[in-house]
Amino acid sequence: LVLERIPELRAATASLDHADLRQASARLGVDLEADVLPLAEGAEVALRTARHPLLLLDGVEVVASDLELRAGEGLVISGPNAGGKTVALKLLGLAALMQRAGLPVPAAEGSRCGFFRPVLTDVGDEQSIQKNLSTFSAHVTNLAAILERSDQGAMVLLDELAGGTDPEEGAALAQALVDAFCRRGVALATTTHYEPLKAFAARDPRLRNASVGFDVEAMMPTFALHWDVPGASSALSVAGRFGIPQRILQTAREMLPEHTRTFDELVRGLEAQRQELALAQAGVESERAAAKAAREEIEERLEAMRERGRKAVDDEAKRLRDQLRDARNELRKLRKTLRKQADEEALAAAKQRIDAAAALAEKHAPALGPVVEAGESLASVAAGDRVFVPRLRTEAEVLEAPGRGQVRVAAGALKLWINREELRAVSERSLTPAEKAAMRAKRAPAAPTPTVKEAPRDRPQHPDNTLDVRGLRVDDALAMTETFLDRLFGASEGTGYIVHGMGSGALRQAIRAHLDADGRYVRGYRGGSSEEGGERLTVVTLR
Repeated sequence: LVLERIPELRAATASLDHADLRQASARLGVDLEADVLPLAEGAEVALRTARHPLLLLDGVEVVASDLELRAGEGLVISGPNAGGKTVALKLLGLAALMQRAGLPVPAAEGSRCGFFRPVLTDVGDEQSIQKNLSTFSAHVTNLAAILERSDQGAMVLLDELAGGTDPEEGAALAQALVDAFCRRGVALATTTHYEPLKAFAARDPRLRNASVGFDVEAMMPTFALHWDVPGASSALSVAGRFGIPQRILQTAREMLPEHTRTFDELVRGLEAQRQELALAQAGVESERAAAKAAREEIEERLEAMRERGRKAVDDEAKRLRDQLRDARNELRKLRKTLRKQADEEALAAAKQRIDAAAALAEKHAPALGPVVEAGESLASVAAGDRVFVPRLRTEAEVLEAPGRGQVRVAAGALKLWINREELRAVSERSLTPAEKAAMRAKRAPAAPTPTVKEAPRDRPQHPDNTLDVRGLRVDDALAMTETFLDRLFGASEGTGYIVHGMGSGALRQAIRAHLDADGRYVRGYRGGSSEEGGERLTVVTLR
C-alpha cells in the first residue's frame, strides 16, 4: 500500500518541508525584527541601518550600518583590526544570500537587494599543511578561482586582499585585482590595510572608501561605518589594547617611515573632524526638531485664533440678524397700529418709531442684506478697495492694508479681520451704476419671462436695490423681503431685485405669491431677463 502511494507521500513530504521552511522564515523575521526586502532590478544592494543577523541571534548589541554596492563598482573598507570590517563584509554577503532564499533581512525601510549570481568570497585563513599551501598561497589560489567564475552580476567579497606578502607588491597586486573585477562588472567589496589601495579608491570613480570608526580618546573602535573616508589601521593602538607594553609600542612608532606616520596622522585628523561634524550635526538636528515643534505649536495657536475669529464673526452676524428681526417685528406692529388708529398724534408717534427702526435696518443692512457676485482672487489689496467677503456674502471696504496675512474690512457697522486669501474681487466693481446700465443697454435684451404681473423696466441693478435670499428658509426670506420693500419704498426707489436662485422653485413661488398679496407697495413684478440672470431673480416695481 505504501509502495502504491509513494508519489503522493513524496509530494506531501515536499509540501510539509516547504510549509516548515516558510514558518521558520516567518519566525526568523520575528526574532530579527526583519522583513523580506524589495527586489531591486539589477545586481545592486542598498541596506539602511542593517544589522548582522547572527550577532542579533546571539544577543550581541549590534551597531547598525548603511551599506551600498552595485555591479561594476567597488567598496574598499579600511580601519583598525577588530573594528568591524569583516563583519560589514559578511553582512553584505548574508543579505544577498538571504534575499535569494526569500528570508527576511534585518534592515530598515528603504532597503532593497537585487539577485547576485553567484556570491563569491575569500574570507579567513585557508593555509593547509596537507596541500602545502601558505596563507598567501591559499589566498591567491582562491583569488584565481574567483576570477575564473566572476562575471557581470556576481558579488565578490575579499577580506584583506593580497595580504600576507610584501606590502608594496601586495598593494600593487590588490589594485590590479580591484581594477580587473570592476572591468568585469562585478559588485566588489574588500577590506584592506594597504595605503596605496585606499588612495586608489579615492581617485577611481568606480570605487568608494569606507572606514570603521575609531575613538581617538578612548583608543577603541566604535564599529560604526563611515563613507568616503579611509580609515587608519591603528595597529599599534590595537596592540596596546591587547597587552603589548607601551615601551615597545613607542619604539615601533619611532621606527615607522615618515610617509606612514604622515598618512596615519592625516587619517586620524579626518576622523577627529568627522566626529566633531557628527556632534555638530546632532546639535543641528536637535535644534531643527525644536524649531519644528515650536512652528507646529505656533500654527496650532494661529489656527485656534482663526477659529476664535470665525466664531466672533458668527456671533456678530447672529447679533445683527437678531437686531434686524426685532426691527422687522417692530415694523409689523406699527403697520397694525396704523390700520387701527388714524389720528394725527398716533400717526406722528408711529412715524417716529418707523424712522428709528428703519435707521437701525439701514445701519446694518450692508453687512447682511444686499449681496454682489464674487469675482476672481485678488492679486493685490489696498486700503479703500471694495472687496467681496464670501463669509458675509457681501462686499466690504478695506480699512487697513494686509498685515500678517490678514486684512481689516468694514461691512456696514461690522468691522473685522479677514484672511487675505479669503477675499475676492467684486464683479464689475470698477463700474458705476450708470456705466453698468450703459453697458447693458448695448446688449440685445432677451424677452422677459412673463409672470402674473408685468412690470416695466426701471433702474438698473446695484447693491442698494438688491436683496439676496438664497439658502434661507421661506419664512426668513419672506420677512427679509417685506423689510426690503419697506426700505425701498421709504427711499423712493422705483425698482428692486430679489435674488432667490433656481433650486426647486419653491422659494421663488413663495416670494411671488407674497408680492401678489402685497398691493400697498408693489405695482408689478417680472422674472429677470437673460442679462439680469433669468428666473434666478425677480424684478419688483414699487408704487
